[in-house]
Amino acid sequence: MSGAAWPVWAAAAAVLLAVGLAAAKHRRPLAAAFGNAVAGVAALGAVNVLAPFTGVGLALNWFTSFIAVVLGAPGVICLLALRLLLRT
Repeated sequence: MSGAAWPVWAAAAAVLLAVGLAAAKHRRPLAAAFGNAVAGVAALGAVNVLAPFTGVGLALNWFTSFIAVVLGAPGVICLLALRLLLRT
């Protein structure tokens, strides 16, 4: 099987399940999930637009896109924190 190993897919499924359960607690779960996804994509876009000024940018790939859409703005903030802590 090419691509990521099964633990990565299992972790992604667990994250999706946790976000789905959290969104289900809202009165309008689809609106909450969609709003979270839009906020995450907007945050990822803002980070990349401001990268020439701040010196910190995030690569646009499947991993960062998944984190931005599923976890939203807090996920992008965690990616930025990891980028700054690990100096990659």
